[in-house]
Amino acid sequence: MSTQLTGQPIYILQQGSSRNRGRDAQSMNITAAKAVANAVRSTLGPKGMDKMLVDSMGNIVITNDGATILKEMDIEHPAAKMLVEIAKTQDDEVGDGTTTAVIIAGELLRQAENLIEQGIHPTIIVHGYRMAGEKSKELLKGIAIDIKRSDTKILKNLALTAMAGKGVEASRTLLSDLVVKAATSVAEIDGTVDMDNIKVEKKVGGFLEDSEIVQGIVIDKERVHPGMPTKITNAKVMLINAPIEYTKPEVDAQLLITSPDQLQAFVNEEERMTKVIVEKIIKTGANVVICQNAIGDIAQHYLSKAKILAVRRVKYSDMNNLVRATGASIISSIDAISSNDLGYAGLVEERKVSGEEMIFIEKCKNPKAISLIIRGGTEHVVEGYERAIEDAIRVVSTVLEDKQYVAGGGAPEIELSLRLRDYANTVGGRVQMAIEAFATALEIIPRTLAENAGLDPIDMVVALRTSHDSGESTYGLHVFEGKPVDMLKEGVVEPLQVKIQAISSAVETADMILRIDDNISSAKSAPPSMPPGGMGDMGGMGM
Repeated sequence: MSTQLTGQPIYILQQGSSRNRGRDAQSMNITAAKAVANAVRSTLGPKGMDKMLVDSMGNIVITNDGATILKEMDIEHPAAKMLVEIAKTQDDEVGDGTTTAVIIAGELLRQAENLIEQGIHPTIIVHGYRMAGEKSKELLKGIAIDIKRSDTKILKNLALTAMAGKGVEASRTLLSDLVVKAATSVAEIDGTVDMDNIKVEKKVGGFLEDSEIVQGIVIDKERVHPGMPTKITNAKVMLINAPIEYTKPEVDAQLLITSPDQLQAFVNEEERMTKVIVEKIIKTGANVVICQNAIGDIAQHYLSKAKILAVRRVKYSDMNNLVRATGASIISSIDAISSNDLGYAGLVEERKVSGEEMIFIEKCKNPKAISLIIRGGTEHVVEGYERAIEDAIRVVSTVLEDKQYVAGGGAPEIELSLRLRDYANTVGGRVQMAIEAFATALEIIPRTLAENAGLDPIDMVVALRTSHDSGESTYGLHVFEGKPVDMLKEGVVEPLQVKIQAISSAVETADMILRIDDNISSAKSAPPSMPPGGMGDMGGMGM
C-alpha cells in the first residue's frame, strides 16, 4: 500500500501485505460467509444429511450438528470465522439451532448483496436489518406459548424435535423420557438447570435401548483391590485428593544403608506410616474412599482388610459431582481427616457395563446430581448419540428456564416473514427494502427443509404462505407427508429462546460483515535466515 508525494511513493504497509477495498472487500466477505452457510445447509431438518470430518491425525467425526461441523472445519477466511462464532455462541447459550442461525446469517448476506448491487448503501441495510431483528423478537414473543414444569408431554416433544435427524429415530421415545427425567431431576425451583449436575457417560457395546439414567454418580473406574467388597449399602463416603501412601520428603536426601537389618527397618517404618494413615481413615467410620490421587499397594492391602471399597485417580469433575450428590467435603490433607467430612450414599456398587467395571453411587442425600449412560455399537455411533442427547437436554433445560416455546417445522419463520412485510410497508423509504429482504431471508429455513426432504421448495413455501394468510400461524412443513400441517398437533415444537438467539446472532454477524469495506492482510513473516556458511558441521548427523 503506497501513496504519492511529489512523485515519490511512500509505503505505509509492509511489503507483501494485501488490501481489498469497497465493493471488492464486501463481495469477498459475503462470498466467504455464504460458503460456510452452504456447507451446513444440507444438514438441516429431520431429513438432513451428515458430514464426515477427518482431521490431520486421521480422527473421524460423523455428525449433522452445525456447531460440531464448523468447529472441526479448518476455516481460514476471517469473515467465514465470524459465522463459526455464531454457531459457538448459539451452542453455548441454548444448545440447539446452530445450523439455523448460520443459514439465516448466510441468507441475510445474500439478500444484502442484491441490495448493494441496486445501489443501496450498506449502512441503510444494516439499519433495516436491526429494525427487523427487534421486530422479529417482539413478534416471536407474541406467538410464543407458555409451558409449566408439569407439562411433561410438551417437554418430551421438545426433546424429540431436538433429536430429529440425528440418528436416534428408532429410540427417540425412550431417549426423550430419559432426557426429560434428567433435566427435571436437577432443575431448581425457578427452572434453572446446571448442566454440570448431569453427567453423560458413553459406553461402546450393547444397543441404544440399553441406555439408562442413574439417580446418582457413575464413575468409569474399578475398585483398587480385588479383596475389597463390590457392594456397600448405607455407605459413608470419604472424598480425598491427597495420596493415600507414604510420601517421600520434598527435600533431597540420601539414606545410607550398610546392612540388611537397616533396609528391613526402613521398609517396616514405611509400612507403619502407611498403616497409621489407613487407621485414621478407618477411625472415621468411612466404608467407601474415593481418592483423586494414588493409593499405594500397602494402603490397598490394609483398606481391603478393613472391608473398605476404595477408588483412585478419579477426575476432578467427578469429585465435584460427588460433593453435590453425597454431601461430603473434599479432604486435602491426611492430617485433616475427620468424620465430619463424610458424605452419605444409600448404595455404592461395582457393576460391569459392556465388559468393563464401573462404580455406581446411588440413593444419595441430594438427587440433584445424576448420570446418563449411553450405549451404542461403535465409538462413532455413541459419540453421535451423545451429541443428540446433550442437545435435547439443553433444549429442555432452556424451556424449563424460559418457560415458552413455539411451533417448529419453519412455522415461526413463515409467520415472521409475512408480518415483517406488513411492518415494512409502515416504514417506507429504502429501509423498507432492507426489512423486506430480511423477511425473504427468513424463508430460507422452510425452503431448506423442503430441499433436504426432496420436495419442491417453491411449492412448499407458497403452500405455507397460503396457510398462514388464512390465520393458521402454527402450520409448518411436514417433511414426511410433503405438505403444511399444524406443528403443535404433530408435536414438533422448539424453545422460543432458540429462535430469538438464532435471529439475534445472525443479525449481529451480518451487520458486522456488511460494515466492512476494507480488508487489510499483513504480510506473512519470513522464516529465520540461515547463518553465514550454512548450518555448519552437524557432528556426524550425515544425510
